Amino acid sequence: MNFFLETLKVTVLLVYYILESLVLLVVPRRKKNVSGEIVLITGAGSGIGRLLAVKFASLGATLVLWDINQEGLNYTVRLAKENGAGRVHSYICDCSKRQDVYRVADQVKKEVGDVSILINNAGVVIGKRFLDSPDSLLEKTMAVNTMAHFWIYKAFLPAMIAANHGHLVSMASAAGLCGGSQVADYCASKFAAIGFAESIDMEMRNLRKTGVKTTIVCPYVINTGMFDGLQSKCPRVLPILDPEYVAERIITAIRHNQGVLFIPRTIYFLYFLKSFLPVKAAVLLLDYFGNLDIMNTFKGRPKKE
Repeated sequence: MNFFLETLKVTVLLVYYILESLVLLVVPRRKKNVSGEIVLITGAGSGIGRLLAVKFASLGATLVLWDINQEGLNYTVRLAKENGAGRVHSYICDCSKRQDVYRVADQVKKEVGDVSILINNAGVVIGKRFLDSPDSLLEKTMAVNTMAHFWIYKAFLPAMIAANHGHLVSMASAAGLCGGSQVADYCASKFAAIGFAESIDMEMRNLRKTGVKTTIVCPYVINTGMFDGLQSKCPRVLPILDPEYVAERIITAIRHNQGVLFIPRTIYFLYFLKSFLPVKAAVLLLDYFGNLDIMNTFKGRPKKE
């Protein structure tokens, strides 16, 4: 194909895809059925992981729940069963340890089957300035928030590719779109998680595995306890998010095969501004919205959790 024809083709498709996305903003899309799908959720012992488990249970999915907290995991299993889950399998797994991930993954494949919806949700945060953060905790942040995605994908993605069917969900963060004070390690890990998820999506497209979908979730601060103590200076623009609302948005995005989900919607506009504003202007806006010093009141989740 010569240059002119190829350029014309790209232009027509570009306009079509933009118009399609605009139409889908107002026209309800058909939600895919997840009944019978095997859904693996890491960090299922609390927070968003627990809420996602309960919602997938009510939709008839088979649940595979991972966490390092046995007590929290047991409570999630109980809630899932109360909400209609037919099959729930729970496993203690330290996602920061590669061999632990591979060991438990093999156990899941033998006892449950091939995972078809994978939700990398487990995450940790230090909440200290970079130079005050111990090396061991910095390594832990990267191990849980980024490296664990590598090992879990390696364990379960081959079966999805073979079947040309599956869904990969990366619970990233708005902190993966913009750096912040006292979250250097957290931002780095979430930037990496987003880049990794996007790259895997490109690989699936290159392999023509159109049945393997990807959803990247970038929420602002969620009121789950992980970032306890934080307050929004501009709650109308950047509110501290209700966990139930976030979980429902994530479920809807998965069922619509939505590639990227920013919560709240104002993140789309702010991310667009960041792409072309001068650095000083972007920092000015961050300061205006209170994001430069938002971590000053950080307390975090109690250690017992």
